[in-house]
Amino acid sequence: MIRIAPSILSCDFARLGEEAAAVREAGADWLHVDVMDGHFVPNLSLGVPVVQSLRKATDLFLDTHLMITDPLNYVEPFVKAGADLITFHLESNSDPEAVIEKLRELGCKVGLAINPDTPVEKAYPLLDRVDMLLVMTIYPGFGGQKFMPETADKVAQAAAYRQEKGLDFLIEVDGGINPETAGVAAGHGAEVLVAGSAVYGKSDYAAAIRSIREAAAAGK
Repeated sequence: MIRIAPSILSCDFARLGEEAAAVREAGADWLHVDVMDGHFVPNLSLGVPVVQSLRKATDLFLDTHLMITDPLNYVEPFVKAGADLITFHLESNSDPEAVIEKLRELGCKVGLAINPDTPVEKAYPLLDRVDMLLVMTIYPGFGGQKFMPETADKVAQAAAYRQEKGLDFLIEVDGGINPETAGVAAGHGAEVLVAGSAVYGKSDYAAAIRSIREAAAAGK
């Protein structure tokens, strides 16, 4: 099953609640919330109060992506704010085992993200304890970048490892996803597609989501 997760980073922040409601009405499955600290990535974005506000505004699954240096210090407030799944980066300074354990204690679903230059093999020891692997298909930090075709092989590698080991984590891709790239990502094994400007940059959100979903289904 393909899940489309519009990235709130690309919406009109002055209309945050309305924008969340609009993509739900348009057929979104999840809402992707990018959190950046200006240190792990060269940009600043949403924080705990925004997640709290989104939780009040929508019942969509809040897919919260922490692009921050020390996620262990912040997972608890984001869970309390209403995040349904928190993804942290393998490249961060926090001990990944400790972050996973903390999220499990808090009753939150766990995602693990890897950047384009991180080998998938580095994530293998943790994949039996996470709910999702996020393969970044761009370098994180800014929206609107182009999909990096070479990252599709990493998606395929993760999908093959999952099947070989009998695991059931989801595979998400984030970066440059649109109707032209969704089929490639899905064809290599991705089930959750994050789309920012390809949804929020269009006048008709429903048509945009439908186009991405159809392209992904055709690529499967």
